[in-house]
Amino acid sequence: MASGDGLVVRVRPRLARLNRAQVEGLCGLALRYGSGLVDVTNRANLQVRGVAEGAHEAVLEGLAGLGLLDADPETEGRRNVVVAPDWDEGDLSWRLAEALVARLGDLPELPAKFGFAVDAGDVPVLREVPADIRLEIAQGRLVVRADGAAAGRVVDEADAVDRVVELARWFAGARLEVEEDGSGRPILRAPTRMAKVLREVDLPELWRGAGAGWVVSTHHSGHLPGPTRLGPMVGLPFGQIAAEALPRVMDASGARAMRVAPWRCLILEGGAPVQDPAILTDPEDPLLTTDACPGAPFCAAASVETRAVARRLARKGRSLHVSGCAKGCARATPADLTLVGRDGSFDLVEAGHAWDEPSQHGLSPDHLPTGTT
Repeated sequence: MASGDGLVVRVRPRLARLNRAQVEGLCGLALRYGSGLVDVTNRANLQVRGVAEGAHEAVLEGLAGLGLLDADPETEGRRNVVVAPDWDEGDLSWRLAEALVARLGDLPELPAKFGFAVDAGDVPVLREVPADIRLEIAQGRLVVRADGAAAGRVVDEADAVDRVVELARWFAGARLEVEEDGSGRPILRAPTRMAKVLREVDLPELWRGAGAGWVVSTHHSGHLPGPTRLGPMVGLPFGQIAAEALPRVMDASGARAMRVAPWRCLILEGGAPVQDPAILTDPEDPLLTTDACPGAPFCAAASVETRAVARRLARKGRSLHVSGCAKGCARATPADLTLVGRDGSFDLVEAGHAWDEPSQHGLSPDHLPTGTT
């Protein structure tokens, strides 16, 4: 993917886990061929930024040698599976994720960002993580749920992945329509995400029958830095860390591996608590509720700098989203305050998304009103 500072190379670690050698190797590639920055996304992926086109193949070869690349681009594109980061090898989330990855070839052709969440622990933790089909626990039972639906279909472990494939095929058909000219040639609907399709098409009753009275939670508990049973979880400002800092943090912690959590956090598996200026360890740090995309000049769609503004305006007790454009790539959920870049200035959205109607327009980055500070 091209960006203002070069190519951005996405890395999807299997089950979002990297051992120490993989972390060190990845950071070495970022330092040698990129800008020296590593991003953590809200889908538990990593990104190496600032790669020159001429170095792209060398980066891919390096990732393959580290075991961080699929055998072919098609498989890598389909393996858009987020797993609750507290899995243990052999537990239900682990088994379901492995089974789903093994069946990727059975899926229909899907949009590039269409994804799956495997969230089969005692308490679901991925309900605010972007995904289109979810395997999760509802009222003590395993269900397959279409994102945007309040409830799902009860399944057994043995047929869970079959049902996921079935729902994916329903989605692929639901977003197709036949042209009125009678040619019979299918064209794609505008929506590319499950929740948007469900606004136009009724989900079959079979997929809406589980969990009567169950309401999708928006609770954030457990997503903040602090101790976990696997090791300390640390946050990253804006989901980014310098490549030279990450091995340093792991060395100081003594962690044997690193898990990428889909809240722009890292779990230092088997490690001890650590302090470092590159990470966030205070659960009340206002940067934990502040989201900002790279902005200008790193993104061609942005006309404003974002992260310096976000640092200046970050406050405890409120959520803030500073977006370089109306796409709102850094945050999919509403924020208390959202600043949206447009033609070198900002529009202000209150209690909404970057694409919502602003309450104020044309605010100077240097003279933002007191209501945003």
